[in-house]
Amino acid sequence: MNKLFKHLGVAFALLFSAVCFANGGEQAVAQASDAQIWAQLKDGAVGYTASKSEFHGQAINTYDLRVLDLRADWLAPALAAALFGMIAVFIVFIKINGISKLHHGYSGKMVYRWSKADVAIHWLGAIPCLLLILTGLVLLAGRFFVQPYVGEGFWAGLVNGAKQVHDVLAIPFMIGWALMTVLWAKNQMPKMYDVKWFMVVGGYINFGPFKGQHPDAGFANAGEKLWFWTFAAFGLVISASGMLLLFPNLFEPSRTLSLIALILHGVSAIIICAFSIVHIFMATVMSEGGMECMISGYCDENWATQHHNLWFDEIKADGTLKYKD
Repeated sequence: MNKLFKHLGVAFALLFSAVCFANGGEQAVAQASDAQIWAQLKDGAVGYTASKSEFHGQAINTYDLRVLDLRADWLAPALAAALFGMIAVFIVFIKINGISKLHHGYSGKMVYRWSKADVAIHWLGAIPCLLLILTGLVLLAGRFFVQPYVGEGFWAGLVNGAKQVHDVLAIPFMIGWALMTVLWAKNQMPKMYDVKWFMVVGGYINFGPFKGQHPDAGFANAGEKLWFWTFAAFGLVISASGMLLLFPNLFEPSRTLSLIALILHGVSAIIICAFSIVHIFMATVMSEGGMECMISGYCDENWATQHHNLWFDEIKADGTLKYKD
C-alpha cells in the first residue's frame, strides 16, 4: 500500500510540474512574441475568432487615432460653447435691442394655429431634445466644468445617471423628430418672400433702418423654416448615428463606422444645440405672445397679423379662420 501511495505521489508531482512548465512556457512564448504579433497585425495579418460577426476578426484599430483627439479637444468645448455661448449672446442682444413687442398690444382674440396633436408632438420632441443636450454635455464635456469641482463618487454617479437618461430619451426624441419632419414639412417650403425676411432680420431689430420692419411671412417665417430644415437634416444624422451607438449588437458596425458615428453625432448635436437656443429665445423671450402657440395651440390675432400676415390673410380668405371660444 505504501508503495502505491508513493507511486501516486510521484505521478502527481510529475503531472503538476509538467503543467506548471507548460504554462510557464506558453507565457514566455506569448511575452516573447508580443512585439512580433503587433507588427504582423499592423502589416495586415488577419485574426481568427469563433465569432461569426463580420468584423470580429479585426484585432486592431486601423483608423487615425487623432480623430479621437478631435472629439475630446474640439467637439466637447464646442458643444459647451454652443449652449452657454448662444445663451450669453442672446442675453446681450436683448439688453441692447429689447424684445419684439406687439405694436397694438394684445387683441384678446385667440386664433387657432396648432392642433392638440401638433402641440403634443412638439413637446414629445422638445423635452427629450433639451435633456439630451444637457446629458450629452455632461458626457462629452463634463470633465472640463464639473469633474474638477466635485468628488469622484459624485462624478461617477452623475455620468452614470446622464448615460441612462441619454439612452432612454433617445427613442422618444427620434419619434418626435420623425413625426414633426413628416407632418410639418408642407408648411416649411421656402418662398421668394423669405429672402426679404432675412434681409431685415425678421423685423426683430429695434434700431436703425431695420426698426419697424415687418416682412411678409406665411404659416412659418424664414427663420422658422431654417430651423425646421436644420432640425430635420441633423436630427436624421443624430438619429442614425445614435441607433448605431445605442444598439451595437443589433447593427454590428465596424470600429471605423462606430467612430464615424460618434463624431457625426457630436457635430450634429453642436449644430442642433445652437439652433435650439435661438429657437427657445425667439419663442419665449424675443417674440411677445409667441410662446402661447405651443401651450394652447392658439395665438393672439395681433401676433398673427404682425408676424405671419400672409397666413392670417389666407385663412381669412379661405374660411378656415377659427377663434377660441
